[in-house]
Amino acid sequence: MLQKLFGFDASKHKVRTELMAGLTSFLTMAYILAVNPNIFSALADKGMDTQAVFTATAIASIIGTLVMALYAKLPFGLAPGMGLNAFFVYTVCLTMGYSWQFALTAILIEGLIFILLSITKVREKLVNAIPYQLKAAISVGIGLFIASLGLKNAGVIVASDATLVTLGDIKEGPALLCIIGVIITAGLLYFKVKGALLIGIVATTLIGIPMGQTTLNGVVGMPPDVSPLFFQFEWDKIFTLDMLLIVVTFLFIDLFDTLGTLVGVMTSAGLIKKDGKIEGLNKALLADAIATTAGACVGASTTTTYVESASGVSEGGRTGLTAFSTAACFAIALFFAPLFLAIPSAATAPTLIIVGLMMFRQVVLIDFESYEEAIPCFITIFTMTLTTSISDGILLGIISWVILNAIARKKENLNITLIILALIFIARYALM
Repeated sequence: MLQKLFGFDASKHKVRTELMAGLTSFLTMAYILAVNPNIFSALADKGMDTQAVFTATAIASIIGTLVMALYAKLPFGLAPGMGLNAFFVYTVCLTMGYSWQFALTAILIEGLIFILLSITKVREKLVNAIPYQLKAAISVGIGLFIASLGLKNAGVIVASDATLVTLGDIKEGPALLCIIGVIITAGLLYFKVKGALLIGIVATTLIGIPMGQTTLNGVVGMPPDVSPLFFQFEWDKIFTLDMLLIVVTFLFIDLFDTLGTLVGVMTSAGLIKKDGKIEGLNKALLADAIATTAGACVGASTTTTYVESASGVSEGGRTGLTAFSTAACFAIALFFAPLFLAIPSAATAPTLIIVGLMMFRQVVLIDFESYEEAIPCFITIFTMTLTTSISDGILLGIISWVILNAIARKKENLNITLIILALIFIARYALM
């Protein structure tokens, strides 16, 4: 049954490992249940029910992750994407002045277009056109990105007017708790303790209680009603120029953020073949597209594969059973939200940092002796890290790859799809 449902092979996989990996992924993703309602609270004056956003976020995560588990049979969790939710609120609604119903309609259309592109395998062809070394650089870049995210969330690094970022106050508070968590988790990994990342999260959360960083406000409660957001679309605006503009923008951001995330976590999961193609990629992309469409129906912003899924992969998750257990955790979180949200970001930050290290190992696949290959990879890695934009890292990496390999006359490193993409991306930055 497990083989049929989730692609589980008893000779290669262990049920306990898959379940632990799914729980670990959930715990590193669970922050979205708290963050998303906070972001959308900016639209409360426009009639968006912030409490309903919590339920919509959980439901969208459940649906998307179940599709990934049962259809794609891959160990990745999905949830409304960070960055995309901010674009929804602060750009589309608050800056451009569109209603949140209008934005949800754009996401629905985006999801349907992505389903079509996935069925026709256009999205898969785009990914397979990216050179193997750039794929490795994407994995490394995402590793640094999520490590820096963990450091920022815990206050280990903070903003600075003089140097952009600087070391925070590590003598107390969340920064100190994060450092303690890194030491605990690293020790568990050194002694090869199974479930080291998950145990590290739990231990750090418990240590956070006497430090005043872990606060428990209740245990159980019924989820808020999602009906104020359910199927709230502006059908009369579908064929307008404004809708086309927003849909194209959502498509562009989501396409390359999703591709970058999938390439990164699939590479770390060992699902990339020697020819550079990725096993099960099209099914993963279709699952992602279905999740976006279903999420829009319940009132959630663009739902996408989460880079934090790499934490579950690092714990040994390799099949849809991992994703299924992640979805089950989101379902439980609907009724135990106060308990699950008690886990402070400082307790999940050590996992993000160490997973970043694990993804960084792909750097050995980059040939640093060939500058026409090394420089684009370097640009990809540090653009992602310094701009906190996965999509910009991919775009600039592809542009520089094509230009430098054309100069070096390395025809074997180029293909027509890659060249067309580079030209489109150059036009995008020129007209942006």
